Amino acid sequence: MTSATTMAMALEAVHRERLMRLAREVSFEAGARLFEEGCRADRFWIIRTGTIALDLHVPGRRSTVIETLGHGELIGWSWHFAPYVWHLGAEAMSPVRAWEFDAEAVRALCAEDAAFGQAIAVWVGRVVAQRLHASRVRLLDLYAPYGSGALT
Repeated sequence: MTSATTMAMALEAVHRERLMRLAREVSFEAGARLFEEGCRADRFWIIRTGTIALDLHVPGRRSTVIETLGHGELIGWSWHFAPYVWHLGAEAMSPVRAWEFDAEAVRALCAEDAAFGQAIAVWVGRVVAQRLHASRVRLLDLYAPYGSGALT
């Protein structure tokens, strides 16, 4: 993920500080599931240390890892968009330390402060756009006759 999508780069200090007032430190052991596809998206995380794999359920097969995320990256964006349901699953690939945020509390702050809400929306939108771009590149690698090369 590019640095423009990490909280530290995407949010101004005033917005980061406001968001971090809602942060709660959590940790996960390797193999712990953070969330499952189809379940309610009621929180999100920013990774401090460790690695998280985002995976997709494939009927009749093991879940497929879609992307691996690390330090500074946002885990989960479905909390920001109704109907607030996870579209993927997430599993700790190593011991993970993270900041956890209650989605409802963050959405309430977004509703009460338009500038904060816009900053969060732009940040989450950038994350979604970057992950969509990365998914397209992976699809080209899998299915294009000569691989992706470079996607413009």
